[in-house]
Amino acid sequence: MELDEVTISRAILATQMETMVEYLDLDVAVVGGGPSGITCAALLAEKGVKVGLFEKKLSIGGGMWGGGMMFPRIVVQAEAKRILDRFGIASKEFEPGYHVAKSVEAVSKLTAAACTAGAEFFNLIAVEDVVIKGDGRLAGLVVNWSPVEMAGLHIDPLTIRCKAVVDASGHDATIAHMVAKKGGDLPIRGEGFMWADRAEGNILEHTREVFPGLFVCGMAANAVAGECRMGPIFGGMLLSGERAADLAAAAVLHP
Repeated sequence: MELDEVTISRAILATQMETMVEYLDLDVAVVGGGPSGITCAALLAEKGVKVGLFEKKLSIGGGMWGGGMMFPRIVVQAEAKRILDRFGIASKEFEPGYHVAKSVEAVSKLTAAACTAGAEFFNLIAVEDVVIKGDGRLAGLVVNWSPVEMAGLHIDPLTIRCKAVVDASGHDATIAHMVAKKGGDLPIRGEGFMWADRAEGNILEHTREVFPGLFVCGMAANAVAGECRMGPIFGGMLLSGERAADLAAAAVLHP
């Protein structure tokens, strides 16, 4: 078989453009491809929700890739081990209640599971604004290529319409800040100091709908609530993604 460069280019453009046009309308937009966002997208897709995950960086995985200080291992507490098991992520008990997994395997298997379930990933896309109309509900995202944002180019964005948004953007709580900055009734207290036990213990309480149509999970949830950070223990991230999927699915499937 003789390969044709233009056919290769046409294949990439045609198939991705078709997907992007299809996903201008979706049920749930997950912003941020870290552990909570990937988990949320995977479980939403399993429930039959049309979900797209938007990540501003080239790679999916957020802080999980580097484990703790570039040692590619993560720790998950006993309550969250079932999430590792559900996605086929191998782990080893280090001490009672502390389970260690390989960060690269964790990211890879979570991402693969989300793809298999039907979630669509859109990397290198940054969210620069939100859509809120007369009913006061978050109804869409304004997006552009991340390199456009990085270069400071003046290029108009495009718009995604959705029924709900999950802010899984990590410490920055990007979407929550956008809503608050534009006058939305959304107080943001900011991330607290390091206290793993408190941060992990309270994250599910903070994983909730914080503005009509906007759910927060992972470190974005703790940042909005003024909660502590937890470092390289990721059980709370996984459990928060699971809870956000349940909440968002209920909102769009049974409004």
